[in-house]
Amino acid sequence: MRKALRWLLALTVLIGTLSSAATAGAATAAEPGATAGTDIKDRLLAVPGMSLIEEKPYPGYRYFVLNYTQPVDHRHPAKGTFQQRITVLHKDTARPTVFYTGGYNVSTTPSRREPTQIVDGNQVSMEYRFFTPSRPDPADWSKLDIWQAASDQHRIFTALKKIYSKNWISTGGSKGGMTATYYERFYPRDMDGVVAYVAPNDVVNDEDSAYDRFFAGVGTEECRDRLNAVQREALVRREPLEQKYAAYAAENGYTFTTIGSLDRAYEAVVLDYVWGFWQYSLLSDCASIPADAATATDDEIWTSVDTISGFSFYTDQGLSPYTPYYYQAGTQLGAPSIHFPSIEKKYIRYGYQPPRNFVPRDIAMRFQPSAMRDVDTWVKHNARHMLFVYGQNDPWGAERFRLGKGARDSYVLTAPGLNHGANVAGLVPDQKALATARILAWAGVAPTAVSQARPLAKFDAKLDVRDVEREPALRP
Repeated sequence: MRKALRWLLALTVLIGTLSSAATAGAATAAEPGATAGTDIKDRLLAVPGMSLIEEKPYPGYRYFVLNYTQPVDHRHPAKGTFQQRITVLHKDTARPTVFYTGGYNVSTTPSRREPTQIVDGNQVSMEYRFFTPSRPDPADWSKLDIWQAASDQHRIFTALKKIYSKNWISTGGSKGGMTATYYERFYPRDMDGVVAYVAPNDVVNDEDSAYDRFFAGVGTEECRDRLNAVQREALVRREPLEQKYAAYAAENGYTFTTIGSLDRAYEAVVLDYVWGFWQYSLLSDCASIPADAATATDDEIWTSVDTISGFSFYTDQGLSPYTPYYYQAGTQLGAPSIHFPSIEKKYIRYGYQPPRNFVPRDIAMRFQPSAMRDVDTWVKHNARHMLFVYGQNDPWGAERFRLGKGARDSYVLTAPGLNHGANVAGLVPDQKALATARILAWAGVAPTAVSQARPLAKFDAKLDVRDVEREPALRP
């Protein structure tokens, strides 16, 4: 699945057709808005610190790729700035706005996230700090933390709220869902609602037994046995498959300085295999896994592991774009570690390696155990207008956000049979209706009645792609 990550989803935007009387009579996207006599591009570029990279016109919308000047350190804004990339999918200033981030790079291809389709609104998307090109130069890595990133969002929201004055909802999937949650924790008065998809919550970094329990029961016994056998066989055949790996690396110019050796990289890829399958595949995909690993050829074992985990990922070239994520995993977010009961210890040399092994050694790291405990406690006691959606078969959901007695109008829902691509559309009908109704109510665009809840814009197969946000295994 790490391999899957390298694929950036190129989403094509089509016209969002209104399907509810609640949206009847709304101005078209090309209009400047009810309260503005100036073109939307001029209004955006009038924001101090905002500059245009490019505009990509699209029927029914205006789409802008922009740079926004941010302080490197929000506590000391005079100590330098950097350019943070954002995009704006503009429909109408009279519509609500969805604030999206995936927690990594931002796509510069027009797209519409699920809440944006539901509320038929505008969408602002943010590139997470320190993901290139939104990286300070020089990079002071101590300024990459969840509070600084939340403060980036707060400044963007404050600047654009003057243009988009209707309700705002933040959203994101996986690390983006985590990001939306952290933003709400630090700036709870900004958003009118939060929709966090498949967001991991590693409260105690050294306690990961929930993942072991998950892998012991996910799917069917037959599928688990197939996956475990291929993973084990890849380690039993380490010598011939590492020779294949060395030739593959030489052919593509791959190196292994950060992780330390080809041997470490090989084991890391193999140990990602089972996790990666469940993160991005469905139970029905088990038919693609070799039924008898012991009699499978080396090429069949290699291909299965490469397809799911990706042998290029733990190379220097594969790891480099994700240095900011692994830095955060090793300083605040935490990272999972699981056991492999179906594999004899003699075949495992390193086990799940810590984030420190995936970050260049010249970048200092120190773990802060209080960061996730603080967020978890806050969510349990203070969640307001927050929706968490998980997939039944997604490993990352084994450690999830949970609500306490202090939560109000907030929900944790699970889509049966789904993976890391779980969404509102995949929930059982009554929960789907409930979630849709709450999103519409938080956005201020429709009645709160569950029986009347449906997306305001028609689903479009190209505009509203319902696919997993492809990322590496063990990277949310």
